[in-house]
Amino acid sequence: MSELQMGAVEARFADLIWDNEPIATTELVRRSEALLSWKKTTAYTVLKRLCGKGIFRTQDGQVTSLISREEFYARQSHRFVEDTFQGSLPAFLAAFTSQKPLTTEEVAQLRRMIDQYEEG
Repeated sequence: MSELQMGAVEARFADLIWDNEPIATTELVRRSEALLSWKKTTAYTVLKRLCGKGIFRTQDGQVTSLISREEFYARQSHRFVEDTFQGSLPAFLAAFTSQKPLTTEEVAQLRRMIDQYEEG
């Protein structure tokens, strides 16, 4: 599987698939024309690229995902933390919260996540 990356335009197209899968290729083309103002050839080119990356597959005229949206973005987030913060989640959180303080609800949610992690 090639490196999982998408640009902003590819991500919008991927969201069309994830939000509607399984989706017929003809319906995907119709929706990409309506929502993204793409021509048929553009839709098929981007679809082929995303299938080549191992994110989606086309079989019998139907498009389905090989990985979920959540898994894709989890992998992206992990790679970002690895590449930018030498894999240190605390360093990432320190940088993130220096620009945007956490709300009380976000702190509580993080505590729950840590508690769940510690419980196994």
